[in-house]
Amino acid sequence: MSDKVSRQRDFVVADGHRLRVERLDPGSGVDGPWLVFLHEGLGSIPQWGEFPAALCAASGLPGLVYERWGFGESDRLVLPRPLDYLHQEATRALPAVLDACGIDACIPVGHSDGASIALLYAAHVPGQVRGVVSVAAHVVIEELTLSGIRDAGHAFYQGSLRERLARYHGDNTETMFRGWHETWLQPEFRHWQMLDRLPAIRCPVLAIQGEGDEYGTPGQVDAIVRGVSGPVEGYMVPDCGHIPHRQQADRVLAKITDFLRQLRED
Repeated sequence: MSDKVSRQRDFVVADGHRLRVERLDPGSGVDGPWLVFLHEGLGSIPQWGEFPAALCAASGLPGLVYERWGFGESDRLVLPRPLDYLHQEATRALPAVLDACGIDACIPVGHSDGASIALLYAAHVPGQVRGVVSVAAHVVIEELTLSGIRDAGHAFYQGSLRERLARYHGDNTETMFRGWHETWLQPEFRHWQMLDRLPAIRCPVLAIQGEGDEYGTPGQVDAIVRGVSGPVEGYMVPDCGHIPHRQQADRVLAKITDFLRQLRED
């Protein structure tokens, strides 16, 4: 079905940076909120694969996928990253992107860093968010998270990860990786958390995580379920790691599609 979704790539200027965006039109004619896809900490538009188009096709909703500052073909990042960069992405950059693209109501669909940003955005502007799909979000830092990031650093500097990421990020690869890896391993970042922002989220939330996530324990989903004020459902995906929408695509697509259907019926 995703092959029937039209794709239009462009660049917009948001929060002072030139960012690459891709608009997805499922051709359904549905006048509904946009699905806004927020990629992971090392992500880009192509790294989502066919999932955004498949979800737009299944739900009938239009979609926007974009590359944050420093990723893919967007402007190169200036280091060091501020320790509150996730909050800045949620409260400054994302609203600017939506404004530049003419999007009012939206449903953020975020993965990893992008899921944390989606939740922070929902807390920041609750009236503009119809719902949130959080996939492998971090709301507090765990030792497992830091261990996974250290392993990624070893794979980047001594293995093949740099070469693999360069296919998607080109000249941005070095600063992109350092902006993620070095920030998360800063001693001052060890106490980062967003638990205090969760009660401000009043819209429905679907919190997804793989049972074998190498970057977070089920405690992340538990904290989201306990913390948000609105309707919330946690879903642990069996036989799955940190990328549920790739590793268990059919199961995750069906779950999110059902969540979106219920949102439209309510």
